[in-house]
This record gives sequence, structure tokens and C-alpha cells, in this order.
Amino acid sequence: MAQVTLDKVSKVYPNGFEAVHELEVEIRDGEFLVLVGPSGCGKSTALRMVAGLEEITSGELRIAGRRVNEAAPKDRDIAMVFQNYALYPHMTVFDNIAFALKLAKVSKSEIEERVHKAAEILELTENLDRKPGQLSGGQRQRVAMGRAIVRQPAAFLMDEPLSNLDAKLRVQMRAEIARIQRELGVTTLYVTHDQVEAMTMGDRVAVLKGGILQQVDTPQNLYDHPDNVFVAAFIGSPSMNLYEGVLSRADGGASLKLGSQTVAVPPEVLERKPGMKDHLGEKVTVGIRPEDMEDASLKPDHPRDQLIKTDVELVEALGSELMIHASIDAPKVHSGDPDVNDEGTAGSAGTPLVGRFSPRSRVNRGETIEVAIDSANLYFFDSQSGLTLR
Repeated sequence: MAQVTLDKVSKVYPNGFEAVHELEVEIRDGEFLVLVGPSGCGKSTALRMVAGLEEITSGELRIAGRRVNEAAPKDRDIAMVFQNYALYPHMTVFDNIAFALKLAKVSKSEIEERVHKAAEILELTENLDRKPGQLSGGQRQRVAMGRAIVRQPAAFLMDEPLSNLDAKLRVQMRAEIARIQRELGVTTLYVTHDQVEAMTMGDRVAVLKGGILQQVDTPQNLYDHPDNVFVAAFIGSPSMNLYEGVLSRADGGASLKLGSQTVAVPPEVLERKPGMKDHLGEKVTVGIRPEDMEDASLKPDHPRDQLIKTDVELVEALGSELMIHASIDAPKVHSGDPDVNDEGTAGSAGTPLVGRFSPRSRVNRGETIEVAIDSANLYFFDSQSGLTLR
């Protein structure tokens, strides 16, 4: 087991493109840290620098306190699990798992012991004599993990290991990998573009955008207390609704103008977020989580000044909830995620709004309805910097 430290690590390619900029993160001994971000944000490049597959331009990488910038991959005491499994098709499961140990001249008896122990953990014991072609995708992924486990490394590096699996198997393997990592207690750096994967698996999550670390924290803290618009929109599914609004002082609290509508902001919100007071009378970016909206007909006691009207365009009945796709006329704010087309047209009618309603709601497509907003849970961001107003 070991601590992995990236101390202002950067990667600049010969053409001048900076893929990673002064990445500073510490993966604690035994921790499962997930590096997440959109395509091209530098997360795989960062992982490859830790693995020794990509040269570090500047900064320092330490594993168990030892500087390893110039160390060969085989001398870093890490094991990597790839996206495509990288199994030898002509070898049995046993031989695939044992391959690195045989290269290291480990004794036959110890190889037997380590492989069978790993197979037991991964529920592969009955498949040791099979070849990869006879296995399911999930079993092949387990074999790839087994090959990493038997090496007993200081750290695991995992590069989108579930991306080739179907949706149902991904959910199952998410839980499996998290369970195995906890059982082994090995320091793990896991890369994914899937924020649901990141939230459900990581002890902590580091969010990357354009090669720059945006925030690193526990999944719940990232969700509840994002540092900026990008993190707020990236963490959470469905994504946070983001609009341009204008804050004004009103009755001890504030009012928020969203397009042609106005929503009251309770006084306690201003007290809890004093940074908002400097933006009264100005444009701000406002964020509304889908779960902080409800069909107003189900909440007859909800304050009338915290309702907005919206035109329902689509209703997705998911059993435990209704996902409402509607529109309002407030200008849309772009989250900065290059994978998402959420530009919108400032000032135009029909800006998308997504709400998560109770299944008891009876709203229908094509209706104009009132939506109850939990104003106490609104998020506010500086319209220029995108930083959260604390």
C-alpha cells in the first residue's frame, strides 16, 4: 500500500498543447480516488503519467514518498487495468492472471496460491481452465483485475475499465470493483468520464476540465457544495438547470428574476450565503437541481412567490419518479462541458428545464403547469467567473 502524490504535475506536448496543467492531488494510502471529466480533459493523460506511459513535463510524482518521474513503469510498483482488458486469447484464465508472476520468476507454489486467492475474490475459480473467448464481458474484466491483484502492487490504476460493458453489467461491476478495492485496501486511481460511476465508487472525486483540476472532495460534498458552475452541472444526473437571472433585494430577503417570472429567495439564504449580497441588482447564474422542483398541485401549502409557470414538452414515467422536460423563457447558461450541447439562446423562449416529480403527479405533455421551487436550495454563481457565491 502507498500514497500517490501528484505535485504540480504538467504535460505539454511538442506542439505546445498543454494536456494537464499543474495537477496537484494526493491519493491517500488505501483510498479509492476517481478522476472524472469530459472527453479530452486530460484525465487519461494524468493516469498514464502515473503509470510511466507518458513523460512528465514538469512537477513531481511520488509513490510511497519516492520520486518516480524518471522510473520505468515496471519499477513503479503499480498495476494497470485497461479499458480493453488486454488479455492473451490463447492462454487460459489461470495463465493470463499468472503471466506477470511468471515473468517475475515467482515460485510455482506461490503463483498457485496467489492466482487461486485472486480467483476466489473475483468468483473466477470455476473458469480458471477456460480461455477469454469463452467468457462474458464481465468475466473478462474480472480476469484483467485478477492479473493486477496477484501482483500485490502499491497502487491500482484503472482507465475506464467498464466502458465496454452493457449498462446492466456496468452497474454490477461498479459494485464489484468497489467491494474488491475495499477488501484489498489498495490505493486506487480510477479514471472515468461517467459522473455516476465517479459518485458511486470513489472515496473522493477529482473533477478535471481542460487539464485543470476544478475541485476534489467526497462525492456528497461535490454535489452539495460545488466550487463553480462546471462542477455543479457535471456532478448530478440529470444535470443542474442553469439560467441567467437578476437578484434584487426584497422584504429582508431577495427576489430572483428568471426571464419574465420572479421567484422569492428567503432571508435565510442571504444569511447563509453572504456573498450574494454583493450581487444584488446584478446578473447572476442560478442553478436549480431537478429534485428541488415539484408539481405545485401536490404542494398546496408551498409559498405562492416560489412558483413558476412552465410548458411541459415531455413526461418520462420512470416508476419511482416522473422526469418532466419543460421550458421557460430565462436565458440559458452554458456549463462549459464540451460533451454537452447546452448553449441555448439567450433571451429566447423555450429554454429547457428538467424537473424530477413525484409519480403521484398527473401532469401531461402540452400542459402549462405551476412548478414549486425549493428556493432555499437554489445555487448562485458569479456570472463572470462562474465561481459559487458562498
